[in-house]
Amino acid sequence: MSNKRIVVCGGNGFLGTRICKVAAGRGWDVTSISRSGEPTWSSVTSSPTAPPWSTSVSWQKADILKPATYKSLLKDADAVVHSMGILLEADYKGVLTGKESIWSGLSRAFSTSKRGSQNPLEREEGEELRPQEKDGQLTYELMNRDSAITLAQESFFHQVPSFVYISAAAGAPMLPKRYITTKREAESTIASSLPKLRSIFIRPGFLYDSSRSFTLPIAFAGSAGNMVNSMIGGRLTAFAGAAVEKPLKADLVAEAVVEAIEDSGVKGVVGTQRIEDLANAAWRRGML
Repeated sequence: MSNKRIVVCGGNGFLGTRICKVAAGRGWDVTSISRSGEPTWSSVTSSPTAPPWSTSVSWQKADILKPATYKSLLKDADAVVHSMGILLEADYKGVLTGKESIWSGLSRAFSTSKRGSQNPLEREEGEELRPQEKDGQLTYELMNRDSAITLAQESFFHQVPSFVYISAAAGAPMLPKRYITTKREAESTIASSLPKLRSIFIRPGFLYDSSRSFTLPIAFAGSAGNMVNSMIGGRLTAFAGAAVEKPLKADLVAEAVVEAIEDSGVKGVVGTQRIEDLANAAWRRGML
Protein backbone atom coordinates (compact mmCIF):
# COMPACT_ATOMS: atom_id res chain seq x y z
CA MET A 1 0.00 0.00 0.00
CA SER A 2 1.45 3.37 -1.02
CA ASN A 3 1.99 6.18 1.46
CA LYS A 4 -0.51 8.97 1.83
CA ARG A 5 0.49 12.08 -0.09
CA ILE A 6 -0.11 15.58 1.28
CA VAL A 7 0.52 18.96 -0.35
CA VAL A 8 0.85 21.92 2.01
CA CYS A 9 0.51 25.34 0.39
CA GLY A 10 2.36 27.65 2.72
CA GLY A 11 4.39 24.72 4.00
CA ASN A 12 7.40 26.87 4.83
CA GLY A 13 5.46 29.06 7.29
CA PHE A 14 5.05 28.95 11.07
CA LEU A 15 2.19 26.43 11.07
CA GLY A 16 2.87 24.96 7.63
CA THR A 17 6.32 23.64 8.57
CA ARG A 18 4.84 21.90 11.57
CA ILE A 19 2.14 20.27 9.46
CA CYS A 20 4.88 19.03 7.12
CA LYS A 21 6.84 17.70 10.12
CA VAL A 22 3.88 15.78 11.54
CA ALA A 23 2.92 14.29 8.17
CA ALA A 24 6.52 13.30 7.44
CA GLY A 25 6.69 11.70 10.88
CA ARG A 26 3.77 9.47 9.89
CA GLY A 27 5.63 8.33 6.80
CA TRP A 28 3.54 10.36 4.36
CA ASP A 29 4.93 11.79 1.13
CA VAL A 30 5.00 15.52 1.81
CA THR A 31 5.23 18.39 -0.67
CA SER A 32 5.44 22.02 0.45
CA ILE A 33 4.50 24.80 -1.94
CA SER A 34 5.59 28.40 -1.42
CA ARG A 35 7.19 31.19 -3.38
CA SER A 36 10.58 30.72 -1.72
CA GLY A 37 10.81 26.93 -1.38
CA GLU A 38 12.59 25.69 1.74
CA PRO A 39 12.01 27.79 4.88
CA THR A 40 14.42 30.22 6.42
CA TRP A 41 14.64 27.97 9.45
CA SER A 42 15.50 30.68 11.97
CA SER A 43 12.14 32.32 11.23
CA VAL A 44 10.05 29.23 11.99
CA THR A 45 12.13 27.29 14.54
CA SER A 46 14.62 28.08 17.29
CA SER A 47 17.58 27.08 15.10
CA PRO A 48 18.93 28.34 11.77
CA THR A 49 19.85 24.76 10.86
CA ALA A 50 17.46 22.57 8.88
CA PRO A 51 16.07 19.79 11.12
CA PRO A 52 16.65 16.15 10.12
CA TRP A 53 13.03 15.56 9.13
CA SER A 54 13.18 18.35 6.51
CA THR A 55 14.96 16.04 4.07
CA SER A 56 11.73 14.02 3.89
CA VAL A 57 9.84 16.99 2.43
CA SER A 58 9.88 18.15 -1.18
CA TRP A 59 10.21 21.94 -0.91
CA GLN A 60 8.72 23.27 -4.15
CA LYS A 61 8.51 26.86 -5.42
CA ALA A 62 5.22 28.05 -6.88
CA ASP A 63 2.86 31.03 -6.79
CA ILE A 64 -0.50 30.50 -5.07
CA LEU A 65 -2.00 33.12 -7.43
CA LYS A 66 -0.86 31.17 -10.49
CA PRO A 67 -2.32 27.65 -10.45
CA ALA A 68 -0.35 26.69 -13.54
CA THR A 69 2.79 26.82 -11.36
CA TYR A 70 1.49 24.29 -8.86
CA LYS A 71 -1.32 22.23 -10.36
CA SER A 72 1.00 19.43 -11.49
CA LEU A 73 2.05 19.00 -7.86
CA LEU A 74 -1.55 18.15 -6.88
CA LYS A 75 -1.57 14.98 -8.96
CA ASP A 76 -2.28 11.87 -6.85
CA ALA A 77 -2.46 13.87 -3.62
CA ASP A 78 -4.67 12.52 -0.83
CA ALA A 79 -5.00 15.93 0.81
CA VAL A 80 -4.19 19.56 0.10
CA VAL A 81 -3.78 22.18 2.84
CA HIS A 82 -4.14 25.94 2.41
CA SER A 83 -2.02 27.66 5.06
CA MET A 84 -1.27 30.92 3.26
CA GLY A 85 -3.62 33.55 4.67
CA ILE A 86 -2.35 36.94 5.82
CA LEU A 87 -2.86 38.53 9.24
CA LEU A 88 -1.97 42.11 8.27
CA GLU A 89 -2.27 43.87 4.94
CA ALA A 90 0.44 46.18 3.65
CA ASP A 91 -1.42 49.33 4.81
CA TYR A 92 -1.47 48.16 8.42
CA LYS A 93 2.13 46.96 8.25
CA GLY A 94 3.14 50.30 6.78
CA VAL A 95 1.67 52.13 9.76
CA LEU A 96 3.35 49.82 12.27
CA THR A 97 6.74 50.21 10.60
CA GLY A 98 6.41 53.96 10.04
CA LYS A 99 6.42 53.69 6.23
CA GLU A 100 2.91 55.12 5.90
CA SER A 101 1.04 57.84 7.76
CA ILE A 102 -1.30 56.66 10.49
CA TRP A 103 -4.36 58.31 8.96
CA SER A 104 -3.97 57.12 5.37
CA GLY A 105 -2.74 53.68 6.31
CA LEU A 106 -5.40 52.86 8.89
CA SER A 107 -8.24 54.41 6.90
CA ARG A 108 -7.42 52.12 4.01
CA ALA A 109 -6.64 49.09 6.20
CA PHE A 110 -9.97 49.40 8.05
CA SER A 111 -12.04 50.20 4.97
CA THR A 112 -15.22 48.17 4.72
CA SER A 113 -14.25 46.53 1.46
CA LYS A 114 -11.38 45.91 -0.89
CA ARG A 115 -11.17 43.89 -4.04
CA GLY A 116 -9.61 40.48 -4.40
CA SER A 117 -9.28 38.82 -7.80
CA GLN A 118 -11.73 38.19 -10.60
CA ASN A 119 -14.49 35.82 -9.49
CA PRO A 120 -12.55 32.59 -8.81
CA LEU A 121 -15.67 30.51 -9.47
CA GLU A 122 -15.67 31.71 -13.07
CA ARG A 123 -12.03 30.84 -13.78
CA GLU A 124 -10.90 28.31 -16.30
CA GLU A 125 -8.84 25.45 -14.89
CA GLY A 126 -5.28 26.72 -14.33
CA GLU A 127 -6.22 30.38 -14.94
CA GLU A 128 -4.26 32.72 -12.67
CA LEU A 129 -5.79 35.12 -10.18
CA ARG A 130 -5.51 38.77 -11.14
CA PRO A 131 -5.43 41.24 -8.21
CA GLN A 132 -8.12 43.87 -8.69
CA GLU A 133 -6.76 46.62 -6.42
CA LYS A 134 -5.08 49.22 -8.62
CA ASP A 135 -1.74 48.84 -6.83
CA GLY A 136 -1.94 45.03 -6.94
CA GLN A 137 -2.05 44.80 -3.16
CA LEU A 138 -2.34 41.39 -1.52
CA THR A 139 -5.62 41.97 0.27
CA TYR A 140 -7.56 39.75 2.66
CA GLU A 141 -10.03 39.20 -0.16
CA LEU A 142 -7.26 37.93 -2.44
CA MET A 143 -5.19 35.85 -0.01
CA ASN A 144 -7.63 34.71 2.67
CA ARG A 145 -10.58 34.14 0.35
CA ASP A 146 -9.90 33.91 -3.38
CA SER A 147 -6.62 31.98 -3.22
CA ALA A 148 -8.26 29.40 -0.93
CA ILE A 149 -11.31 29.00 -3.17
CA THR A 150 -9.03 28.60 -6.18
CA LEU A 151 -6.82 26.02 -4.48
CA ALA A 152 -9.91 24.05 -3.44
CA GLN A 153 -11.16 24.18 -7.04
CA GLU A 154 -7.84 23.00 -8.44
CA SER A 155 -7.77 20.22 -5.84
CA PHE A 156 -11.22 19.11 -6.97
CA PHE A 157 -10.19 19.29 -10.64
CA HIS A 158 -7.32 16.91 -9.79
CA GLN A 159 -9.58 14.55 -7.81
CA VAL A 160 -7.95 15.23 -4.46
CA PRO A 161 -10.25 13.66 -1.81
CA SER A 162 -9.61 16.09 1.09
CA PHE A 163 -8.99 19.82 1.38
CA VAL A 164 -7.98 21.62 4.58
CA TYR A 165 -8.32 25.37 5.00
CA ILE A 166 -6.52 26.99 7.93
CA SER A 167 -9.12 29.54 9.01
CA ALA A 168 -9.43 31.29 12.39
CA ALA A 169 -11.62 31.11 15.47
CA ALA A 170 -12.63 34.75 15.24
CA GLY A 171 -11.45 38.25 14.46
CA ALA A 172 -9.98 40.60 17.05
CA PRO A 173 -10.51 44.27 17.97
CA MET A 174 -7.07 45.25 16.64
CA LEU A 175 -7.67 43.67 13.23
CA PRO A 176 -9.86 44.91 10.37
CA LYS A 177 -13.19 43.07 10.33
CA ARG A 178 -12.42 41.93 6.80
CA TYR A 179 -9.73 39.61 8.17
CA ILE A 180 -12.35 37.22 9.53
CA THR A 181 -15.20 37.93 7.10
CA THR A 182 -13.01 36.90 4.15
CA LYS A 183 -12.13 33.65 5.89
CA ARG A 184 -15.79 32.91 6.54
CA GLU A 185 -16.61 33.75 2.92
CA ALA A 186 -13.94 31.28 1.80
CA GLU A 187 -15.40 28.55 4.02
CA SER A 188 -18.98 29.05 2.86
CA THR A 189 -18.06 29.30 -0.82
CA ILE A 190 -15.90 26.18 -0.76
CA ALA A 191 -18.55 24.20 1.13
CA SER A 192 -21.41 25.26 -1.15
CA SER A 193 -19.67 25.25 -4.54
CA LEU A 194 -17.64 22.05 -4.04
CA PRO A 195 -19.97 19.75 -2.07
CA LYS A 196 -18.23 16.57 -3.26
CA LEU A 197 -14.88 17.70 -1.86
CA ARG A 198 -14.30 16.73 1.79
CA SER A 199 -13.45 20.16 3.15
CA ILE A 200 -12.13 20.72 6.66
CA PHE A 201 -12.02 24.22 8.11
CA ILE A 202 -9.56 24.47 11.00
CA ARG A 203 -10.42 27.40 13.29
CA PRO A 204 -7.68 27.91 15.89
CA GLY A 205 -7.18 30.96 18.05
CA PHE A 206 -3.77 32.52 18.59
CA LEU A 207 -0.85 30.17 17.89
CA TYR A 208 2.28 30.21 20.00
CA ASP A 209 5.60 28.43 20.31
CA SER A 210 8.73 28.93 22.39
CA SER A 211 10.75 29.38 19.18
CA ARG A 212 8.90 32.68 18.78
CA SER A 213 9.39 34.17 22.21
CA PHE A 214 7.16 37.17 21.49
CA THR A 215 4.17 34.83 21.19
CA LEU A 216 4.47 33.61 24.77
CA PRO A 217 3.29 36.74 26.65
CA ILE A 218 0.48 37.14 24.10
CA ALA A 219 -0.57 33.54 24.71
CA PHE A 220 -0.42 34.10 28.48
CA ALA A 221 -2.69 37.15 28.20
CA GLY A 222 -5.02 35.23 25.89
CA SER A 223 -5.24 32.33 28.35
CA ALA A 224 -6.14 34.76 31.14
CA GLY A 225 -8.76 36.40 28.93
CA ASN A 226 -10.18 33.02 27.98
CA MET A 227 -10.46 32.05 31.65
CA VAL A 228 -12.28 35.26 32.54
CA ASN A 229 -14.56 34.91 29.53
CA SER A 230 -15.45 31.36 30.53
CA MET A 231 -16.26 32.49 34.06
CA ILE A 232 -18.76 35.08 32.82
CA GLY A 233 -20.46 32.82 30.29
CA GLY A 234 -18.65 33.93 27.15
CA ARG A 235 -19.98 37.48 27.23
CA LEU A 236 -16.67 38.92 26.02
CA THR A 237 -16.59 36.88 22.83
CA ALA A 238 -18.76 39.24 20.77
CA PHE A 239 -16.42 42.15 21.45
CA ALA A 240 -12.98 40.55 21.93
CA GLY A 241 -13.21 37.62 19.52
CA ALA A 242 -9.96 35.70 19.20
CA ALA A 243 -8.43 37.77 22.01
CA VAL A 244 -10.38 35.62 24.49
CA GLU A 245 -10.17 32.34 22.55
CA LYS A 246 -7.90 29.73 24.12
CA PRO A 247 -4.41 30.05 22.58
CA LEU A 248 -2.99 26.83 21.13
CA LYS A 249 0.54 25.58 20.65
CA ALA A 250 1.35 25.47 16.95
CA ASP A 251 2.57 21.87 17.19
CA LEU A 252 -0.77 20.81 18.65
CA VAL A 253 -2.69 22.38 15.77
CA ALA A 254 -0.39 20.70 13.25
CA GLU A 255 -1.08 17.31 14.88
CA ALA A 256 -4.81 18.02 14.69
CA VAL A 257 -4.65 18.95 11.00
CA VAL A 258 -2.95 15.68 10.05
CA GLU A 259 -5.21 13.65 12.35
CA ALA A 260 -8.29 15.30 10.78
CA ILE A 261 -7.11 14.23 7.34
CA GLU A 262 -6.53 10.70 8.61
CA ASP A 263 -9.99 10.51 10.24
CA SER A 264 -12.52 10.22 7.41
CA GLY A 265 -15.32 11.24 9.77
CA VAL A 266 -13.98 14.78 10.14
CA LYS A 267 -15.56 17.36 7.85
CA GLY A 268 -16.58 20.99 8.05
CA VAL A 269 -15.71 23.37 10.88
CA VAL A 270 -13.17 22.22 13.47
CA GLY A 271 -13.05 24.57 16.45
CA THR A 272 -10.73 24.80 19.44
CA GLN A 273 -12.14 21.90 21.46
CA ARG A 274 -12.21 19.58 18.44
CA ILE A 275 -8.65 20.61 17.55
CA GLU A 276 -7.53 19.58 21.03
CA ASP A 277 -9.49 16.32 20.81
CA LEU A 278 -7.89 15.42 17.49
CA ALA A 279 -4.41 16.21 18.77
CA ASN A 280 -5.05 14.09 21.87
CA ALA A 281 -6.25 11.21 19.68
CA ALA A 282 -3.01 11.41 17.72
CA TRP A 283 -0.97 11.47 20.93
CA ARG A 284 -2.79 8.42 22.31
CA ARG A 285 -2.21 6.49 19.11
CA GLY A 286 1.47 7.35 19.27
CA MET A 287 1.65 5.91 22.79
CA LEU A 288 0.32 2.51 21.70
